[in-house]
Amino acid sequence: MKFRRGGLATVEIRDLAQETVYIVQSFRAGRGTRLLADPSVACKSELAARRTAERLAQSRVGVIAWSRTGDAELGDFDEEPVVFFRAGRMPAELDE
Repeated sequence: MKFRRGGLATVEIRDLAQETVYIVQSFRAGRGTRLLADPSVACKSELAARRTAERLAQSRVGVIAWSRTGDAELGDFDEEPVVFFRAGRMPAELDE
């Protein structure tokens, strides 16, 4: 929403655009015990992310799917993602 005051200054006020993003991250085996991350997959819903994760879990050594809510444009998200799918091996920083 933009406001003009006296035709000289423009002040822009934005509503906080809260949205939820759904991400699936899969891992493949590297050398030794190392895991290599595949490109992450953004999905439109939790159901789509869960289905994608289940499908990838059949061919990858590890898969995790989570959601985060916040303002994607500003990069301002909740502190902790909500994990709703986990299968197989995870890197130490994700293994809880």
